[in-house]
Amino acid sequence: MKTLRLAHLYPDLMNLYGDRGNIIVLRRRCAWRGIELVVDDVSIGDDLAGDYDLAFIGGGQDREQLLVCRDFQRRLDQFKGMVDGGLVVLAICGGYQLLGRRFLTYQNEELPGLGILDIETVGGQKRLIGNVVVKVKLDGSERLLVGFENHSGRTILGPGARPLGTIERGFGNNGRDGTEGARQANVFGTYLHGSLLPKNPWFADYLLEPALKRKYGDDFSLEPLDDGLEDAARTAAIRRIEEIHRRRWVPGWFKR
Repeated sequence: MKTLRLAHLYPDLMNLYGDRGNIIVLRRRCAWRGIELVVDDVSIGDDLAGDYDLAFIGGGQDREQLLVCRDFQRRLDQFKGMVDGGLVVLAICGGYQLLGRRFLTYQNEELPGLGILDIETVGGQKRLIGNVVVKVKLDGSERLLVGFENHSGRTILGPGARPLGTIERGFGNNGRDGTEGARQANVFGTYLHGSLLPKNPWFADYLLEPALKRKYGDDFSLEPLDDGLEDAARTAAIRRIEEIHRRRWVPGWFKR
């Protein structure tokens, strides 16, 4: 049986809005294909030991982010080495912010980031809240991501990072430039809670495949699954978001 190892970073502190559901989806989609996903919880004071293929960190509030930030710094070189070695990382909201160069909170407290993503975040007075539809272009094809955002941070991308996608509905990184999330190498950051992967199982496979190729060779490919029910649910969610938008236009929501 093929196996993958995933480091679930700070699950006791960074788990807002059902972010743990992303782990469940990764595990299930592996199991349905006869692949074992071994998940290790790694929190404050724990060792980040082992040859990990994937890592996940969810969202948290400013207080939790401060605790995580202090602990994360001590493993900065180790984590960067893992990323350079091809580690696939998914970071949501607060975790996304901590992978950047810095996060300046609304209270003007600066949290140094890991610098894994070329982004900076500044806390704002108004929270950006609502359902989100994001157009992403990966491997030459366009797909839609659906999720939920609730953040006060305004994230700006530097030249080293690319947006994960462009906003169709919602606020995204900052409510101004129409971008959502960021990616660099195999590191993906996004503000989409909800949780993200149950609503978008195709993106779960997009994360799993490079991890499996790195471990088992470039000729490895995932067997397709019947995602008809999930696709129908996502389509229904998009229709509902569009209907809400028609009834009540929300300033700051983009339509590309």
